[in-house]
Amino acid sequence: MEYQTERSETVFRGKVFSVRRDVVKAPTGVTRVIDVVEHGGAVTMMPVDEQERILFVRQYRHAAGEHVLELPAGTLDPGEDPHDCAVRECREEIGMTPGRLIHLGDCYLAPGYSSELNHMYLALDLSAAPLAPDEDEEISVEPVPLNGLQDLLRRGEIRDGKTLATLLLALPLLEQGTKK
Repeated sequence: MEYQTERSETVFRGKVFSVRRDVVKAPTGVTRVIDVVEHGGAVTMMPVDEQERILFVRQYRHAAGEHVLELPAGTLDPGEDPHDCAVRECREEIGMTPGRLIHLGDCYLAPGYSSELNHMYLALDLSAAPLAPDEDEEISVEPVPLNGLQDLLRRGEIRDGKTLATLLLALPLLEQGTKK
């Protein structure tokens, strides 16, 4: 027997996500109520410039209550291809367009309660091509030399999960010479 959804209703619709309440029957016969954050997906990019610096962004994240150091990222528009979203978000957040985007993989950010699937990319061969940022975003770009990343991690300055996952997948490629 599989998990069976007996009832499902949307209890909240917001700008970026909705909340769905499901009544689910487990294979054991136990029935429980599960709230699911429905999210259309997102992208995260690790842009590396010609000087071998990772271009991080810092922005205020209200849920965290602080300015967070993270890789550029953004939400997919309905029906948008993740590759196209990655290019757009690079242009909006760091003012650069990648000449090469290498897909690193996908991960659910919080599968215990959210459907959000994050598509991760390594962004290389950057060139200036700024787009206007979203009007509700105040972002500063913070370049970090590749050889300074370990210190940043050791000090606990990166606490964003999507950033950590993207770094984990991208760094071995850079060490193998994908940058060249």
